[in-house]
Amino acid sequence: MRANHPGRPAKVTGSRRSLGLVFGFCIGAGVAVQGRINGALGARLADGIAAATISFGTGLLALLIAFACSPALRAGVTRVRTAVSAGTLPRWQLLGGLCGAFFVAAQGLTIAAIGVTAFTVAVVAGQLLSSLMVDRLGLAPNGRTPITPWRIFAAALGITGVVLSARDSSAPTTIATGVPDIPALLIVLPALAGIGLAWQQAVNGRVGTTGGPFTATLINFAVGLTALLVLDLFTLSTTGLPTHFPTDPWLYTGGLIGVAFIALAAVTVGLIGVLLLGLTSVAGQLVAAVALDATAGKLSLTAVCSCVIVLCAVLVASKVPSAAR
Repeated sequence: MRANHPGRPAKVTGSRRSLGLVFGFCIGAGVAVQGRINGALGARLADGIAAATISFGTGLLALLIAFACSPALRAGVTRVRTAVSAGTLPRWQLLGGLCGAFFVAAQGLTIAAIGVTAFTVAVVAGQLLSSLMVDRLGLAPNGRTPITPWRIFAAALGITGVVLSARDSSAPTTIATGVPDIPALLIVLPALAGIGLAWQQAVNGRVGTTGGPFTATLINFAVGLTALLVLDLFTLSTTGLPTHFPTDPWLYTGGLIGVAFIALAAVTVGLIGVLLLGLTSVAGQLVAAVALDATAGKLSLTAVCSCVIVLCAVLVASKVPSAAR
């Protein structure tokens, strides 16, 4: 597939966009399932950051095994290294994994104090508003998409749906981190984490265009794990290692799920852009959460209404005239 020029509009056919929307929903569903798994692991360990480090570590280990067994995957790393040496792929575009690590750190530092509601709303608001600018600048491989009233309305509608869903959520999660609360940053940190997620999706897409989606995922996991290990050095100095590790195998599958949806996102962002990827993944998360709650007998009308609102936001954003791209 030929890479797009950073400032050149991408031609996205209806079938490719439809495929991208389906992928976006699948990514959101994977995020929701991974969140439940990593949350359960963090609760068992009483350390959310340690749980995230384990998730990144298992994902990276699986990727290293796959790359060791596949010459085709290793060729992708070679293409990325060549592109970086030639200057066609800036080095800063390899740092998308820092945003994933920052998101986890913000989660561990703030969610116990401000609750799931405020954290989720701040992250999604930052992500969707940042997506408008990232698409406008053409950082993703699909080219530039102008900021229009309809796209702004779609982002606002998506945030509204998340607010409604968050208000219907359960009590705040309390996962200990050993890090004292910093009141001035409680809302700023998750908002910045959301802004970083949009940038991460864009640069991972650029790396994926050069070396393939799994190469982008490998680099993302390696950078993110490095950042988390540095953070762990600080937390371990105050809390020490977890006293016990659970033996349930399913608690350690979050990293494998992360590999799948990050690789898929590296492909999808080139098909539908950052804003639509953000909206569809949020919709996928909400739909998956509703399905999980329904199986547990906790389905609510508010949760269903929030899904409908976010799906309407996806519909509005996906109706941008092709000439505008």
